[in-house]
Amino acid sequence: MLAFQSIATLAMAKPASLIRAEQPLATDLTAADRSTISLSGSASSRLLDVVFVVNPRGSNGRTGEQWKKLLPYIRSRLGSDCNICESLTSGPCHAIDITREAIREGAQAVVAVGGDGTLHEVVNGFFWGGEPVASHDPKSSHKTALGLIPLGTGSDFARTYGWKNDPHDAIERIAKGLRSRIDVGVISGESGDPHYFINEADIHLSAKAGYYASRYKKFGNLCYVIGALQAFFRHQNRDLRIKVDGGEWEVCSQVTALCVGNAKYFGGGMKIAPNADPSSGNFEVVILQDFRWHDFILNLHKLYNGTHLSVKNVFSRSVQSIEVEEIIPSDSIYVQSDGEYLGFLPRKFCILPGAIEMIC
Repeated sequence: MLAFQSIATLAMAKPASLIRAEQPLATDLTAADRSTISLSGSASSRLLDVVFVVNPRGSNGRTGEQWKKLLPYIRSRLGSDCNICESLTSGPCHAIDITREAIREGAQAVVAVGGDGTLHEVVNGFFWGGEPVASHDPKSSHKTALGLIPLGTGSDFARTYGWKNDPHDAIERIAKGLRSRIDVGVISGESGDPHYFINEADIHLSAKAGYYASRYKKFGNLCYVIGALQAFFRHQNRDLRIKVDGGEWEVCSQVTALCVGNAKYFGGGMKIAPNADPSSGNFEVVILQDFRWHDFILNLHKLYNGTHLSVKNVFSRSVQSIEVEEIIPSDSIYVQSDGEYLGFLPRKFCILPGAIEMIC
């Protein structure tokens, strides 16, 4: 069982703190591409830990309030079959540390409770030093699964699977224990550690829009539209160069936005990559060229329903890797993934097929 630590330690944000909420999910994970987590313990088997990572400040504090109400139900539904461990994050990147510690300690599952931001950090916690955390212990055959209880403002990744922001539905998924391997994207630059994403990565206008949208979370999903309109202010389309799957460099003129989709949705419900599938082994890359603000307004409904690929100057292709750089360097082309600002071009995006087992 994961070590019990005090609330005071938790508030310090390091090391990660895992608080056991109640006596025990399931006994054992297998390595199958799709399998079921058994929820029936036995006298001879040790009940394993399921760690719930919660951002109590998410959605302007609503996530914390919802979690308080949800925890008694989790105890009653799952408590006889697992050790329920809750861990409240105390700042940026804390969920990464919590997840790494949970995996090292042999947790059966780490469940992100909140929106895409919390999920993004938990996914990054599955990796360390450019490798899966589990690979650093060659003697361990245990596989920690990823779970999600979507409670956030966007919850765009959940939309790809048709999941609603209904925590009780999510808990039933955890109880059933069905798992599938899903792909993870990895972003590398000229320096620094690789960065991982599970949903979308964006370049230029869409990345800048996400950056501004974070200032307007109080408006709910409307914050993304407000962010996009603000991003258009003084926006200039740029000529970029791309290399797909290690091929030759290609010029993309007057790029408004370039989106790398592991899943379908971003921006609070925009179906930007309608052909993306997190289990396909490929990204869907969507490029918008020579768009103006009025083009965005006129085609907004198509961005939400996923029919924009038929619009003039919108192009889509399936790739396993893509490198993107400016033709004339300016250090001003924004890059973000799953809502997190990462800096500027150049960047390389690669897919890691079946990198994580997810409870779905």
